[in-house]
Amino acid sequence: MACKLIILSVMVAVASAGYLGAPAVYAPGAPLAARGYAASAYAAPAYAAPIARYAAPVARAYAAPVARAYAPAVAAAPAAVEYDPHPQYSFAYNVQDAHTGDSKAQHESRSGDVVQGSYSVAEPDGSIRTVDYTADPVNGFNAVVHREGGAHPAPVVAAAPAYAAAPALAYGKAYHG
Repeated sequence: MACKLIILSVMVAVASAGYLGAPAVYAPGAPLAARGYAASAYAAPAYAAPIARYAAPVARAYAAPVARAYAPAVAAAPAAVEYDPHPQYSFAYNVQDAHTGDSKAQHESRSGDVVQGSYSVAEPDGSIRTVDYTADPVNGFNAVVHREGGAHPAPVVAAAPAYAAAPALAYGKAYHG
């Protein structure tokens, strides 16, 4: 279908460009007999000297630019920026998904420039890592990390089997020549 649409578009473009022998100019209401093909409007080439074939440049006159006066734009007053000198917020979330084993939680609160919070996440070994943090302009960011025992025991690493040493090989005797 797309191919047919492209071919139709190309045919319409070629026909409107006049390459298929369509009449150059005709009156829309003229009878069909009056819609004959127009004769070629090409002039015979001039075989004069190369410089004689080119016309002199045409001098063009342009109007001078018009000066316009515009009223100065009225500057809008900047929108008042709302500033809270003592910002406060508090949020928390908790995810406990038994199907995937995903377990995480966070809570945080802010009072002025002091932020306090905590988050916890389940580690791959089943332990829970909890991070308690505070941040303020005097002490910066401080975090304390706690780990609670996991549900899975630590993996036991089996001792590597002992192998007897291979006998030393003598490659040859020293050559005294």
